[in-house]
Amino acid sequence: MSRASVICFGQQPCGFFPKRFLVAKIFTARRLQREIGGEIVFFYHDSDHDPRETQTTLRHRKTNEPAILNFAFANKVQRKFSPLYLKRIALDWQAKTELQLPNYVERPCIEVFKKAAAVTIADFCLEMYRHMGLLEGIRVVRSSDPVLRGAACDIPEFFADVPYEEEVVRARFNKDNFQLHEGGNSFITLPLTVFTKEQISPTRDTRLHWMQSVIHCTHYVAGAGEQAYLRRKDAPEINYVQRDTIDRSDEAYTEIPA
Repeated sequence: MSRASVICFGQQPCGFFPKRFLVAKIFTARRLQREIGGEIVFFYHDSDHDPRETQTTLRHRKTNEPAILNFAFANKVQRKFSPLYLKRIALDWQAKTELQLPNYVERPCIEVFKKAAAVTIADFCLEMYRHMGLLEGIRVVRSSDPVLRGAACDIPEFFADVPYEEEVVRARFNKDNFQLHEGGNSFITLPLTVFTKEQISPTRDTRLHWMQSVIHCTHYVAGAGEQAYLRRKDAPEINYVQRDTIDRSDEAYTEIPA
């Protein structure tokens, strides 16, 4: 007896209004579900630490010129090195951003933005996507979840969430130490400390195998860029599905259903 389909797509928090390519993955997964049935799972990779992931490109309502907005972070160490699920939002960021939004979005989007009340970047983005109605009926699995991490397979290349300057940072394991990438060829080396599986998150090359060891999906929806680097040999049992095309894929999705 064949098991039910599990249709998965993955993405980091990708803007307080989500990037359109994420929405295209959601729409593709829903279309596939209508065709074959089964469950949809959103693998929310909130363990990533890159602050550029949450850049939100909006277009001015009068000039149509693009503007890039992003969160203001609690401090420099968090902005550069803490995982997205631990990056705290600066206290005045939401109020200041709300004042800018009428230039870019209509009132329903502003009302959704005002509803979000999370303290961290990853939680705020997830609240926004839910308030926009994008995740209805979709199971969200977070890479920061210690239960998921504890159940996942062992991987040879990984990051670990470790202490640094009174914060928790996502540092790459390097056999004898941990490293924080400052950019270019510049790294900060941290001493090797005791850590557990609950502190580990995957690299790009080990993410698919790590995720699949817990989710056991039958279908995986991915964009062209993601398809290019996915190590399919690590999960040959998956049916890989190209996400549907969408225009201005890197810009923010701001359509709120009536």
